[in-house]
Amino acid sequence: MSAQPEGSTTAAADGRHGPRPERVTGSGPAHPYPPYSVHGAAFLAAPQPMLLVDRRGLVVGANSAAFTVLHGEDTRPLTGLVAAELLDLASDPRTWDAYREVLRGRQAPLARTRRLKHAAGYPVWMRITVSPVPGEDVVLVSLSDVSAHRELRDGLRHLRTHDPVTRLPNRALFIERLSGALEAGRVGLCSLDLDGFKAVNDTLGHHVGDRLLAAVAERLTHCADLARHATGAPLVARLGGDEFALLVEDSAGTEQLAGLAESVLGALREPFDLCGQRLSVSASIGVVERPVAGTGATELMQAADTTLYWAKADGKARWTLYDPERNARRMTRQALSAGLRSAVERGEFVLEYQPLVRLEDGGLRGVEALVRWRHPQFGLLAPNRFIGLAEEDGSIVELGRWVLETACRQARAWQLAHPGVPPVFVSVNVAVRQVWDGDLVADVARVLARTRLPAELLQLELTESAVMGSTGRPLRALQDLSDMGVRIAIDDFGTGYSNLAYLSRLPVSVLKLDGAFVRGFPDGAVEGRPEDPADAVIVEAMVQLAHRLGLTVTAECVETVEQAERLRRIGCDTGQGWLYSRPVTAARISGLLADR
Repeated sequence: MSAQPEGSTTAAADGRHGPRPERVTGSGPAHPYPPYSVHGAAFLAAPQPMLLVDRRGLVVGANSAAFTVLHGEDTRPLTGLVAAELLDLASDPRTWDAYREVLRGRQAPLARTRRLKHAAGYPVWMRITVSPVPGEDVVLVSLSDVSAHRELRDGLRHLRTHDPVTRLPNRALFIERLSGALEAGRVGLCSLDLDGFKAVNDTLGHHVGDRLLAAVAERLTHCADLARHATGAPLVARLGGDEFALLVEDSAGTEQLAGLAESVLGALREPFDLCGQRLSVSASIGVVERPVAGTGATELMQAADTTLYWAKADGKARWTLYDPERNARRMTRQALSAGLRSAVERGEFVLEYQPLVRLEDGGLRGVEALVRWRHPQFGLLAPNRFIGLAEEDGSIVELGRWVLETACRQARAWQLAHPGVPPVFVSVNVAVRQVWDGDLVADVARVLARTRLPAELLQLELTESAVMGSTGRPLRALQDLSDMGVRIAIDDFGTGYSNLAYLSRLPVSVLKLDGAFVRGFPDGAVEGRPEDPADAVIVEAMVQLAHRLGLTVTAECVETVEQAERLRRIGCDTGQGWLYSRPVTAARISGLLADR
């Protein structure tokens, strides 16, 4: 009978772990009786296979059950055989050392489970127990067939580690295999999510959705088989829902993973005929491939999930390769988002002001308040780095209140400090969420009362898309603010889908033309930017329209004298841009007012 340890390919004790006992030769009966007669009859008749082994490790007795299991129809005796070779007790150092200690009488009973080959030819799992016999120079070796227990255990493990719908490995087994793959040189991972799977479940039912998942699993498995390489086929697993993953152990580089992702996308483009329905699905795939040094399973899974999100954000039905620089930007974004709400309390925000200049005479007409974030880690951040995040998480309401009050307080201070010059208005940007989630009208009224700034010196800027779609509560808020005397300006006008008829019914005072039009002026185009004669025509038409509606016009991004002169001839009222000044501190604005 041959023996094979669990997870091993060798069964013989080759002397590596100690001296190998000599085999005793000679003839004997087919069913040798133990030389110890006191309990001989019970020993022989016992249904459990048992052996007697002397201090040298040689079999000196075996009962009928042991002979049946280990020798079967072989007429040669078991006596004289090396028990360690027979029962695979020398294949690993720890077992071999413990076994020898039992033979010497210095060790408590030893128990090991081994996969042996039954004399009838099939594998069997045996629990082998080696126990000293008190007062005798032998040890008793008993064998218990635990195959049924092992099969039950393996079956339960399979249920625990496999998905019942697709019969693929589940997330737990995938993570286990991924952790093991980190012992190789490189590793590759494709994280896949079906696009639009929820619609299939919602419209056709979960039974069709399950059939679709099973069919997708078959195609993924086929792709993995075709991609088989030196270390085998990639492991395909269902991680949950409509998310799958493919693991490539000891990968050969990004090209290999890109090829696998392309084959998967191609396989899933073919329609699925299920339950009388022809279904078409696509997939988004995040691809990660890297050396295993310095990485872990959790880090790899996070990178794959992040890249999968990128693939979906980039338009779905595609694969995207992990980009460390893009991930660094994502991590920065998360860090900024986490600190936004408390940043106001910590006083990390500051305002700068950019002059709004009358094109007719170059006089200072007003300023736009622009918020900056003095981040303790990332330095001074412009609004485009955090305003979108603030709008997403709702912190724009609190931040907006701070900007509004700070700007109004500063405008009032300028008015008091320079009574001899016409006061300048302050323009503050407002997000639509400030109207929906907060009470903008009440906030403005409270700030004006607290700072004693005249309402006509406050201008609120909203984007074109926000204002032009205003109905209900936002529209009422704009009307109430206008009735208070606050000026309402449409920012970046000309970049959205303006309903010009609707514009005439809005309580708007100012249109701020998007800088893209100014940059395209043919007689003032900035170096490196294309000229577009149509821009000048469009600007002229918008200025004329605004004036007929009783609105004033401000041009943004004025950077050259030629642009300013062209805008003045067209009839534009106010200019803003680096030609006049970059955003500056409140003290610099005070200096400009003093010069007047």
